[in-house]
Amino acid sequence: MAKDDKSDGQTGGIQSLDAALRLLNAMAERHSPASLSELARECGMPPSKVHRYLSSFLHAGLVVQAGRSGKYDLGPGAVALGLSALARHDFVNRAADALPDLCAESGLTALLVVWGNLGPTVVRWERAASPTVTSMGLGTTLPLLNSASGRTFLAWAPPAPLKAVRDAELRRIRQNPASAVDFEPTNRGIEDMIQKIRSQGYASVDGRFIPGLVAIAAPIRDWQGEAQAAITLVGTDPAVAQPGSDIVRLLIAFCKDLSFDTMACNRPNQS
Repeated sequence: MAKDDKSDGQTGGIQSLDAALRLLNAMAERHSPASLSELARECGMPPSKVHRYLSSFLHAGLVVQAGRSGKYDLGPGAVALGLSALARHDFVNRAADALPDLCAESGLTALLVVWGNLGPTVVRWERAASPTVTSMGLGTTLPLLNSASGRTFLAWAPPAPLKAVRDAELRRIRQNPASAVDFEPTNRGIEDMIQKIRSQGYASVDGRFIPGLVAIAAPIRDWQGEAQAAITLVGTDPAVAQPGSDIVRLLIAFCKDLSFDTMACNRPNQS
């Protein structure tokens, strides 16, 4: 057995395969082709070793090499692999299957919300042991601007599908400004709220909109960093929604694990 092929006693993996995957991950994280020396430096491997891996990747179509520069980039084999993974990734069903565990761990009622024809729509409802009294249920359409679920889509979903709902709600709120309890009912005010939500990594509403209820929500994001669904926790303790609370950290970690881009939920949206 070659030295590079020895098993790693701690992980049970194969050292050479781990190194090869580290090299592919380094290429995936770059936004442009890289030279052999650049890849060797980033991966902490000798150039000769990186060259052997790249030769195998070239043969498999996972990597291509530019003509004059000689730099390496991901190839059609990597694209095919990625597309296959995307086709198999079911955001909604995976989240629905995991929702009971989140409910049990948090002790709060948990909702799975997707974007429907009329706005954010509850498609799964997992009640806590001490259920929160509310008229919401399966199929309920939540407000975009005044619900934690809606604000999650506002911050992380593509803006075009949301525009009609956003404009209609803003018009209604301007007729009743008191319903804008924590933001200025203007487009500028909404954008300021979006930036705050993105910087926190989650959205929240307190008991001023629905008396007695507090909710926090975070996105399950796809490979483009856009919200495919929102996970919402509902309770009565205002401390739940405070930045850095145990429940906030639990929710963000839960959504991060279910997101295609596992780094997405803890960083602001740059789009």
